[in-house]
Amino acid sequence: MSNWSELQYDPLVLIVKRINLIEDYLNFGAVCKSWQCAATKDNFNSDVPRIPWLMLAEDEEDKDNSCRKFFSLHNGMVLNKRIPKAIGKRCLESMGWLITTGKDENETSLLHPFSGVEIELPHPNTTKNYEDHEVGYPWTFFHKAVLSASPSHTSSYILAVIDGNRKFFSFWRPGDLRWTRIDNINSPYKHMHRDLVYYTENFYAVDWNGRVLVYDVTGSSPIHTQIVAILPPHHMGDEFYILESIGSLFVVVRYGVKSRPPIREDSSRRISLTPIYPNDGTETYGTTNFGVFEVDLAAGELRETKQVGDRALFLGANASISVQASQFPGVKPNHIYYTDDFVESYLFYEEGGGRDMGVYNIANGSFEPHYNGVSLSRVCPPIWVTPTLY
Repeated sequence: MSNWSELQYDPLVLIVKRINLIEDYLNFGAVCKSWQCAATKDNFNSDVPRIPWLMLAEDEEDKDNSCRKFFSLHNGMVLNKRIPKAIGKRCLESMGWLITTGKDENETSLLHPFSGVEIELPHPNTTKNYEDHEVGYPWTFFHKAVLSASPSHTSSYILAVIDGNRKFFSFWRPGDLRWTRIDNINSPYKHMHRDLVYYTENFYAVDWNGRVLVYDVTGSSPIHTQIVAILPPHHMGDEFYILESIGSLFVVVRYGVKSRPPIREDSSRRISLTPIYPNDGTETYGTTNFGVFEVDLAAGELRETKQVGDRALFLGANASISVQASQFPGVKPNHIYYTDDFVESYLFYEEGGGRDMGVYNIANGSFEPHYNGVSLSRVCPPIWVTPTLY
Protein backbone atom coordinates (compact mmCIF):
# COMPACT_ATOMS: atom_id res chain seq x y z
CA MET A 1 0.00 0.00 0.00
CA SER A 2 1.22 3.47 -0.87
CA ASN A 3 2.42 5.78 1.87
CA TRP A 4 -0.15 8.59 1.94
CA SER A 5 2.34 10.91 3.64
CA GLU A 6 4.46 10.78 0.49
CA LEU A 7 1.81 12.30 -1.76
CA GLN A 8 3.18 15.22 -3.76
CA TYR A 9 2.28 18.77 -2.74
CA ASP A 10 0.28 19.67 -5.88
CA PRO A 11 -2.16 16.73 -5.60
CA LEU A 12 -2.58 17.49 -1.89
CA VAL A 13 -3.53 21.08 -2.72
CA LEU A 14 -6.09 19.88 -5.28
CA ILE A 15 -7.62 17.63 -2.64
CA VAL A 16 -7.64 20.15 0.19
CA LYS A 17 -9.24 22.85 -1.97
CA ARG A 18 -12.31 20.64 -2.29
CA ILE A 19 -12.84 20.51 1.48
CA ASN A 20 -15.51 22.91 2.73
CA LEU A 21 -16.03 21.83 6.32
CA ILE A 22 -13.48 23.51 8.57
CA GLU A 23 -13.41 20.50 10.92
CA ASP A 24 -12.36 18.27 7.99
CA TYR A 25 -9.75 20.86 7.01
CA LEU A 26 -8.25 20.93 10.50
CA ASN A 27 -8.21 17.11 10.64
CA PHE A 28 -6.56 16.98 7.19
CA GLY A 29 -3.72 19.20 8.40
CA ALA A 30 -3.25 17.07 11.53
CA VAL A 31 -2.42 13.88 9.58
CA CYS A 32 1.27 14.61 9.02
CA LYS A 33 3.68 17.45 8.24
CA SER A 34 3.36 17.22 4.47
CA TRP A 35 -0.44 17.39 4.67
CA GLN A 36 -0.17 20.27 7.12
CA CYS A 37 1.91 22.22 4.59
CA ALA A 38 -0.94 21.97 2.08
CA ALA A 39 -3.67 22.88 4.58
CA THR A 40 -2.96 26.61 4.64
CA LYS A 41 -5.50 29.39 4.91
CA ASP A 42 -4.76 30.36 1.28
CA ASN A 43 -5.90 26.93 0.08
CA PHE A 44 -9.11 26.96 2.11
CA ASN A 45 -12.41 28.24 0.77
CA SER A 46 -13.02 30.84 3.45
CA ASP A 47 -15.95 32.41 1.56
CA VAL A 48 -18.32 29.58 2.47
CA PRO A 49 -20.75 30.65 5.25
CA ARG A 50 -20.19 28.97 8.63
CA ILE A 51 -22.49 28.07 11.49
CA PRO A 52 -21.23 28.50 15.05
CA TRP A 53 -19.81 25.60 17.00
CA LEU A 54 -20.58 25.15 20.67
CA MET A 55 -17.34 25.62 22.61
CA LEU A 56 -17.80 23.54 25.74
CA ALA A 57 -16.61 24.47 29.21
CA GLU A 58 -13.21 23.36 30.45
CA ASP A 59 -13.14 19.80 31.71
CA GLU A 60 -11.68 20.08 35.20
CA GLU A 61 -10.94 16.33 35.29
CA ASP A 62 -8.91 16.52 32.08
CA LYS A 63 -5.18 16.60 32.87
CA ASP A 64 -4.57 18.64 29.73
CA ASN A 65 -7.04 21.39 30.49
CA SER A 66 -5.68 23.43 27.58
CA CYS A 67 -7.79 21.24 25.28
CA ARG A 68 -11.26 22.62 24.53
CA LYS A 69 -14.04 20.66 22.88
CA PHE A 70 -16.17 22.09 20.07
CA PHE A 71 -19.54 20.51 19.27
CA SER A 72 -20.79 20.71 15.67
CA LEU A 73 -24.52 21.00 15.05
CA HIS A 74 -23.93 19.88 11.48
CA ASN A 75 -22.88 16.31 12.25
CA GLY A 76 -22.85 16.02 16.05
CA MET A 77 -19.08 15.55 16.10
CA VAL A 78 -16.80 16.93 18.80
CA LEU A 79 -13.51 18.51 17.75
CA ASN A 80 -10.64 18.78 20.25
CA LYS A 81 -8.42 21.84 19.98
CA ARG A 82 -5.61 22.96 22.29
CA ILE A 83 -6.10 26.61 23.30
CA PRO A 84 -3.61 27.12 26.14
CA LYS A 85 -4.12 30.90 26.17
CA ALA A 86 -7.76 30.42 27.17
CA ILE A 87 -7.08 28.29 30.27
CA GLY A 88 -9.07 29.52 33.24
CA LYS A 89 -10.44 32.54 31.37
CA ARG A 90 -13.91 33.80 30.65
CA CYS A 91 -14.56 34.04 26.93
CA LEU A 92 -16.93 36.20 24.93
CA GLU A 93 -17.03 35.86 21.13
CA SER A 94 -17.37 37.94 17.98
CA MET A 95 -16.56 37.01 14.34
CA GLY A 96 -14.68 33.88 15.41
CA TRP A 97 -12.46 35.76 17.89
CA LEU A 98 -12.55 35.23 21.64
CA ILE A 99 -12.43 38.19 23.99
CA THR A 100 -10.77 36.60 27.02
CA THR A 101 -10.62 37.89 30.59
CA GLY A 102 -8.38 36.29 33.21
CA LYS A 103 -10.01 35.01 36.37
CA ASP A 104 -7.26 36.26 38.67
CA GLU A 105 -5.30 38.99 36.90
CA ASN A 106 -8.33 40.27 34.98
CA GLU A 107 -6.08 40.74 31.94
CA THR A 108 -7.89 40.93 28.63
CA SER A 109 -7.04 40.03 25.04
CA LEU A 110 -8.46 39.17 21.64
CA LEU A 111 -7.63 35.55 20.89
CA HIS A 112 -8.19 33.57 17.72
CA PRO A 113 -8.82 30.01 18.98
CA PHE A 114 -7.69 28.14 15.86
CA SER A 115 -4.64 30.12 14.72
CA GLY A 116 -3.47 31.07 18.23
CA VAL A 117 -3.02 34.74 17.23
CA GLU A 118 -3.47 37.01 20.26
CA ILE A 119 -3.99 40.77 20.39
CA GLU A 120 -3.39 42.43 23.73
CA LEU A 121 -6.14 44.72 24.98
CA PRO A 122 -5.95 47.43 27.63
CA HIS A 123 -6.60 46.27 31.17
CA PRO A 124 -10.20 46.90 32.29
CA ASN A 125 -8.87 49.28 34.95
CA THR A 126 -8.05 51.78 32.19
CA THR A 127 -11.79 52.37 31.84
CA LYS A 128 -13.12 55.65 33.24
CA ASN A 129 -14.08 55.42 36.94
CA TYR A 130 -13.20 51.72 36.97
CA GLU A 131 -13.11 51.52 40.78
CA ASP A 132 -16.62 52.96 41.03
CA HIS A 133 -18.06 50.34 38.70
CA GLU A 134 -16.32 47.12 39.63
CA VAL A 135 -18.30 43.88 39.66
CA GLY A 136 -18.46 41.07 42.20
CA TYR A 137 -16.29 38.72 40.14
CA PRO A 138 -13.46 40.42 38.16
CA TRP A 139 -13.77 38.13 35.15
CA THR A 140 -17.37 39.30 34.61
CA PHE A 141 -16.46 42.98 34.10
CA PHE A 142 -17.27 42.66 30.38
CA HIS A 143 -20.84 41.59 29.64
CA LYS A 144 -20.77 41.59 25.82
CA ALA A 145 -18.16 42.28 23.12
CA VAL A 146 -18.79 43.02 19.44
CA LEU A 147 -16.32 43.67 16.60
CA SER A 148 -17.12 46.04 13.74
CA ALA A 149 -14.87 43.95 11.44
CA SER A 150 -12.63 40.93 11.80
CA PRO A 151 -9.01 41.60 12.85
CA SER A 152 -8.17 38.75 10.48
CA HIS A 153 -8.99 40.95 7.50
CA THR A 154 -8.26 44.52 8.55
CA SER A 155 -6.51 46.61 11.18
CA SER A 156 -9.26 49.23 10.92
CA TYR A 157 -11.86 47.88 13.32
CA ILE A 158 -13.56 48.77 16.58
CA LEU A 159 -14.18 46.51 19.53
CA ALA A 160 -17.26 47.67 21.44
CA VAL A 161 -18.10 46.26 24.88
CA ILE A 162 -20.74 46.45 27.57
CA ASP A 163 -18.91 46.74 30.88
CA GLY A 164 -19.06 47.38 34.60
CA ASN A 165 -21.82 47.00 37.13
CA ARG A 166 -23.92 49.60 35.34
CA LYS A 167 -23.48 48.00 31.89
CA PHE A 168 -21.89 51.00 30.14
CA PHE A 169 -20.97 51.25 26.45
CA SER A 170 -17.20 51.44 25.87
CA PHE A 171 -14.95 50.80 22.90
CA TRP A 172 -11.33 50.31 21.81
CA ARG A 173 -9.47 50.81 18.54
CA PRO A 174 -6.10 49.23 17.67
CA GLY A 175 -3.39 51.45 19.09
CA ASP A 176 -5.50 52.87 21.93
CA LEU A 177 -3.91 52.58 25.38
CA ARG A 178 -7.22 52.63 27.25
CA TRP A 179 -10.90 51.90 26.83
CA THR A 180 -13.10 54.85 25.82
CA ARG A 181 -16.40 54.99 27.67
CA ILE A 182 -19.29 56.97 26.21
CA ASP A 183 -20.51 58.59 29.40
CA ASN A 184 -22.58 61.64 28.59
CA ILE A 185 -23.53 62.87 32.04
CA ASN A 186 -26.61 64.63 30.64
CA SER A 187 -28.00 61.50 28.99
CA PRO A 188 -30.37 59.19 30.89
CA TYR A 189 -29.53 56.40 28.43
CA LYS A 190 -25.86 55.95 29.23
CA HIS A 191 -25.98 52.56 30.99
CA MET A 192 -27.82 49.27 31.53
CA HIS A 193 -27.09 48.03 27.99
CA ARG A 194 -27.71 44.34 27.37
CA ASP A 195 -26.51 43.70 23.81
CA LEU A 196 -24.81 45.36 20.84
CA VAL A 197 -24.67 44.90 17.08
CA TYR A 198 -22.66 46.67 14.35
CA TYR A 199 -25.12 47.66 11.64
CA THR A 200 -24.90 50.21 8.79
CA GLU A 201 -21.61 51.65 10.15
CA ASN A 202 -23.02 52.33 13.61
CA PHE A 203 -23.36 50.37 16.82
CA TYR A 204 -26.91 49.70 17.90
CA ALA A 205 -27.69 48.67 21.46
CA VAL A 206 -30.68 47.42 23.40
CA ASP A 207 -30.92 48.28 27.08
CA TRP A 208 -32.73 46.74 30.04
CA ASN A 209 -35.75 48.98 29.41
CA GLY A 210 -36.19 47.66 25.88
CA ARG A 211 -34.90 50.83 24.22
CA VAL A 212 -33.00 50.52 20.95
CA LEU A 213 -30.15 53.07 20.90
CA VAL A 214 -27.70 54.05 18.16
CA TYR A 215 -24.08 55.12 18.73
CA ASP A 216 -21.84 56.86 16.22
CA VAL A 217 -18.20 56.21 17.18
CA THR A 218 -16.63 57.19 13.87
CA GLY A 219 -15.75 60.79 14.76
CA SER A 220 -13.15 62.23 17.08
CA SER A 221 -15.84 63.00 19.68
CA PRO A 222 -18.13 59.94 19.78
CA ILE A 223 -21.62 60.74 20.94
CA HIS A 224 -24.84 58.97 21.74
CA THR A 225 -27.30 60.03 19.07
CA GLN A 226 -30.84 58.91 19.78
CA ILE A 227 -33.37 56.32 20.77
CA VAL A 228 -34.67 54.74 17.57
CA ALA A 229 -37.38 52.47 19.01
CA ILE A 230 -38.86 51.31 22.33
CA LEU A 231 -40.29 47.92 23.24
CA PRO A 232 -43.90 48.10 24.51
CA PRO A 233 -43.94 47.85 28.34
CA HIS A 234 -45.89 44.58 28.50
CA HIS A 235 -43.07 42.83 26.61
CA MET A 236 -40.34 43.50 29.18
CA GLY A 237 -38.24 40.40 29.85
CA ASP A 238 -35.17 39.20 31.74
CA GLU A 239 -32.55 39.43 28.99
CA PHE A 240 -32.37 41.23 25.65
CA TYR A 241 -30.48 40.66 22.40
CA ILE A 242 -30.12 42.67 19.20
CA LEU A 243 -28.93 41.33 15.83
CA GLU A 244 -29.04 41.85 12.10
CA SER A 245 -30.83 39.36 9.86
CA ILE A 246 -31.44 39.68 6.11
CA GLY A 247 -30.70 43.40 6.24
CA SER A 248 -33.07 44.13 9.13
CA LEU A 249 -32.61 44.61 12.86
CA PHE A 250 -34.28 42.31 15.37
CA VAL A 251 -34.60 42.48 19.14
CA VAL A 252 -35.08 39.22 21.02
CA VAL A 253 -36.49 39.15 24.55
CA ARG A 254 -35.70 36.16 26.79
CA TYR A 255 -37.85 35.20 29.76
CA GLY A 256 -37.13 33.01 32.79
CA VAL A 257 -33.37 33.44 33.21
CA LYS A 258 -33.58 35.33 36.51
CA SER A 259 -33.62 33.27 39.70
CA ARG A 260 -37.25 32.73 40.68
CA PRO A 261 -39.59 30.18 42.29
CA PRO A 262 -40.03 27.03 40.14
CA ILE A 263 -43.13 27.01 37.95
CA ARG A 264 -44.97 24.06 36.51
CA GLU A 265 -44.52 25.02 32.86
CA ASP A 266 -40.73 24.49 32.85
CA SER A 267 -40.47 21.63 35.34
CA SER A 268 -39.13 19.27 32.67
CA ARG A 269 -36.10 21.54 32.19
CA ARG A 270 -35.59 22.57 35.79
CA ILE A 271 -32.03 23.24 36.81
CA SER A 272 -30.58 20.70 39.25
CA LEU A 273 -27.63 22.51 40.79
CA THR A 274 -26.23 23.23 44.24
CA PRO A 275 -26.96 26.78 45.48
CA ILE A 276 -24.06 28.52 47.19
CA TYR A 277 -26.60 29.76 49.71
CA PRO A 278 -29.15 26.95 50.27
CA ASN A 279 -32.69 28.00 49.41
CA ASP A 280 -34.68 24.83 50.20
CA GLY A 281 -35.45 24.38 46.52
CA THR A 282 -37.47 27.58 46.34
CA GLU A 283 -35.27 29.16 43.64
CA THR A 284 -34.38 28.06 40.13
CA TYR A 285 -33.77 29.56 36.70
CA GLY A 286 -34.27 28.47 33.11
CA THR A 287 -35.61 29.99 29.91
CA THR A 288 -39.39 29.78 29.63
CA ASN A 289 -40.05 31.77 26.46
CA PHE A 290 -38.68 34.13 23.82
CA GLY A 291 -40.21 37.09 22.03
CA VAL A 292 -38.88 38.21 18.63
CA PHE A 293 -39.40 41.78 17.40
CA GLU A 294 -38.43 43.36 14.08
CA VAL A 295 -37.15 46.93 14.35
CA ASP A 296 -38.78 49.39 11.96
CA LEU A 297 -36.22 52.21 12.00
CA ALA A 298 -38.32 54.46 9.77
CA ALA A 299 -41.39 54.23 11.99
CA GLY A 300 -39.46 53.91 15.25
CA GLU A 301 -41.40 50.79 16.18
CA LEU A 302 -40.80 47.20 17.29
CA ARG A 303 -43.23 44.66 15.82
CA GLU A 304 -43.49 41.16 17.26
CA THR A 305 -43.19 38.28 14.82
CA LYS A 306 -43.41 34.50 14.96
CA GLN A 307 -41.61 34.07 11.67
CA VAL A 308 -38.02 34.89 10.67
CA GLY A 309 -38.14 32.71 7.58
CA ASP A 310 -35.14 30.61 6.64
CA ARG A 311 -33.04 32.03 9.47
CA ALA A 312 -31.73 30.52 12.69
CA LEU A 313 -30.67 32.85 15.51
CA PHE A 314 -27.68 32.15 17.77
CA LEU A 315 -27.76 33.88 21.15
CA GLY A 316 -25.56 33.76 24.24
CA ALA A 317 -22.21 35.18 25.33
CA ASN A 318 -21.40 35.61 21.64
CA ALA A 319 -22.19 38.52 19.36
CA SER A 320 -25.78 37.66 18.41
CA ILE A 321 -26.03 36.44 14.82
CA SER A 322 -28.36 34.75 12.34
CA VAL A 323 -27.56 32.22 9.62
CA GLN A 324 -29.45 30.86 6.63
CA ALA A 325 -30.62 27.50 7.93
CA SER A 326 -31.15 25.83 4.54
CA GLN A 327 -27.39 26.04 3.88
CA PHE A 328 -26.59 23.88 6.91
CA PRO A 329 -28.01 20.38 7.43
CA GLY A 330 -28.90 19.95 11.09
CA VAL A 331 -29.90 23.60 11.61
CA LYS A 332 -33.62 24.40 11.75
CA PRO A 333 -35.14 27.56 10.26
CA ASN A 334 -37.20 29.88 12.46
CA HIS A 335 -35.49 28.57 15.60
CA ILE A 336 -33.35 30.16 18.31
CA TYR A 337 -30.18 28.35 19.46
CA TYR A 338 -29.21 29.68 22.88
CA THR A 339 -26.67 29.15 25.64
CA ASP A 340 -26.59 29.91 29.37
CA ASP A 341 -25.30 33.49 29.59
CA PHE A 342 -27.17 35.17 32.46
CA VAL A 343 -24.25 35.55 34.86
CA GLU A 344 -26.42 37.08 37.56
CA SER A 345 -28.25 33.76 37.98
CA TYR A 346 -25.75 31.00 37.27
CA LEU A 347 -23.09 32.37 39.65
CA PHE A 348 -25.55 31.60 42.43
CA TYR A 349 -24.74 27.90 41.95
CA GLU A 350 -21.52 26.08 42.86
CA GLU A 351 -21.36 24.36 39.47
CA GLY A 352 -21.91 27.61 37.58
CA GLY A 353 -23.74 27.90 34.27
CA GLY A 354 -24.30 25.64 31.31
CA ARG A 355 -27.66 23.96 31.95
CA ASP A 356 -29.93 26.62 30.47
CA MET A 357 -29.22 25.78 26.82
CA GLY A 358 -31.42 24.59 24.01
CA VAL A 359 -33.32 25.24 20.80
CA TYR A 360 -36.55 27.23 20.75
CA ASN A 361 -39.17 27.00 18.01
CA ILE A 362 -40.31 30.58 17.39
CA ALA A 363 -43.55 29.48 15.70
CA ASN A 364 -44.98 27.19 18.39
CA GLY A 365 -42.89 27.95 21.50
CA SER A 366 -41.52 24.42 21.97
CA PHE A 367 -38.05 23.54 23.28
CA GLU A 368 -35.52 20.81 22.53
CA PRO A 369 -31.81 20.30 23.35
CA HIS A 370 -28.96 21.01 20.95
CA TYR A 371 -26.31 19.31 23.12
CA ASN A 372 -27.24 16.37 25.32
CA GLY A 373 -24.11 16.31 27.46
CA VAL A 374 -23.35 18.20 30.67
CA SER A 375 -20.86 21.09 30.47
CA LEU A 376 -20.79 23.45 33.46
CA SER A 377 -18.53 26.27 34.61
CA ARG A 378 -18.63 29.34 36.84
CA VAL A 379 -16.05 31.13 34.67
CA CYS A 380 -16.84 30.13 31.08
CA PRO A 381 -19.93 28.03 30.38
CA PRO A 382 -20.44 26.88 26.77
CA ILE A 383 -20.56 29.64 24.15
CA TRP A 384 -21.11 29.83 20.40
CA VAL A 385 -17.95 30.32 18.31
CA THR A 386 -18.02 30.84 14.55
CA PRO A 387 -15.11 28.76 13.20
CA THR A 388 -12.54 30.52 11.03
CA LEU A 389 -8.98 29.43 10.20
CA TYR A 390 -7.74 32.97 10.92
